[in-house]
Amino acid sequence: MTSATDSSLPARPRLIATDLDGTLLHDDKTVSERTVAALAAAEDAGIEVFFVTGRPVKWMEVVSDHVHRHGLAICANGAVVVDLRGGAEGAGELMKVRGLERAAALGVVQALRDTAPGTVFGVEKTTNFCYEPEYPPFEDDPRAHVAPAEKLLQEAGEGDDDPVIKLLAHHPSLPPDSFLTLARTAAGHLASFTRSSPTALLEISGLGVSKASTLALCCAERGISSDEVVAFGDMPNDVEMLEWAGTSYAMGNAHPDVIAAASGRTVANNEDGVAVIIEQLVARARAEGTP
Repeated sequence: MTSATDSSLPARPRLIATDLDGTLLHDDKTVSERTVAALAAAEDAGIEVFFVTGRPVKWMEVVSDHVHRHGLAICANGAVVVDLRGGAEGAGELMKVRGLERAAALGVVQALRDTAPGTVFGVEKTTNFCYEPEYPPFEDDPRAHVAPAEKLLQEAGEGDDDPVIKLLAHHPSLPPDSFLTLARTAAGHLASFTRSSPTALLEISGLGVSKASTLALCCAERGISSDEVVAFGDMPNDVEMLEWAGTSYAMGNAHPDVIAAASGRTVANNEDGVAVIIEQLVARARAEGTP
């Protein structure tokens, strides 16, 4: 493993892919001035920046003031690609949606009800979040529909044609990693399972949809290879992305699985671990005379 003070950095990276919560953001959900400056310097050096997060599009305002020219975000663990610089009222312009088929989601619900009794569900759509009555208290959303998951996932009809981008499953007592393993065993043939919360909250996407697979699609469209990508993350939903990228860094606060998956390690999010590495990348690019 390399470290934040190592010289083992990629020679000419073309793209930086960074998670947000626990990675780019401090624990208070702010972006430090040092990080804002580092992102801008990366763009000036010709390195594109992607935000790659489990957050839905509506929660991307946390970086809206710091977009500069880096405005592409992969949200909902790869289910949505949005250009933060476009769209109405700063909401961003949807560029790609990789939804979860409702039939597959219903299959997951049934499998988890059978194998992990007590599981409750939430349904994230492109425009709103709906959930079961027993789901842990969530944001106050007047558009939210509260009902059993089977009803929330019934076939789309008039007024309900928004794609399902993520199913969430919460268990009140199972250990988070055990719940993830159980769910993958029970329904991994139907959908993709991961987690980013310290609680037993699973994030379920369409089969084959992940941060890594959507990042790979976006990079292929731009003629960028995995070897030209530097990625940062801290939780299990980042593992595939860190394994895919040619160079990757686990944060100092990262989950053990993330540390094992990454090719390097930087300091914690509250110590601006992403900025530390970007500053080194930019310094090398300038020393070598790259644009």
